[in-house]
Amino acid sequence: MPLADASRFRYAASMVTVFIAVLWIIKLADSGLSLHLLRLGIYPREADALWGILLAPLIHGSWSHLISNSFALFVLGIVLLYGYPRSALAVLLLITIGSGLGVWLFARSSYHVGASGLTHGLMFFVFVSGILRRDRLSIALSLIVFFLYGGMIWTVFPQQPGISYESHFFGALAGVIAAFLFRHTDPLPLVKKYDWEEEDEDESVGQ
Repeated sequence: MPLADASRFRYAASMVTVFIAVLWIIKLADSGLSLHLLRLGIYPREADALWGILLAPLIHGSWSHLISNSFALFVLGIVLLYGYPRSALAVLLLITIGSGLGVWLFARSSYHVGASGLTHGLMFFVFVSGILRRDRLSIALSLIVFFLYGGMIWTVFPQQPGISYESHFFGALAGVIAAFLFRHTDPLPLVKKYDWEEEDEDESVGQ
């Protein structure tokens, strides 16, 4: 791995690790101090719960939910920051606000918390970006996330009663929209030319 790529990968990994650590600290404080942070999540169509659009991804109802999202966030977050550094912040904001707003407008009347909307948005963003951009890096990242998390496609539909499939659906939708909006934001990687290719071009010019 070239030095610049290695540095970018380390930066991505460190930023994602810090974010996941924050999620764990919040969950520890919630459990240890009985803060009942669930009430800060999204409650559809309640004006007082609009803050939940920003706060809900930071709150998890169970440890198993947090553990599951932590693994997905680690992989998908690194892929986003490494593969799409220029558009990463805008993508994160669009997915967070888009998925949260969709849940607030259309979801069932219940508190919705967790970073699942974010993870689904990231998976769909990276996957669709690979299809739209079609450069080697984007295609490779698209295949990686689809191999690891392609099952998310099915979780946008209703399954278990206690799971907010609405967060999954609107997160995925926001990720697809982000892929279209920001497909040209990050420059395409330079295509390496080999010596024999340059020689063939020179011969063609000479003729």
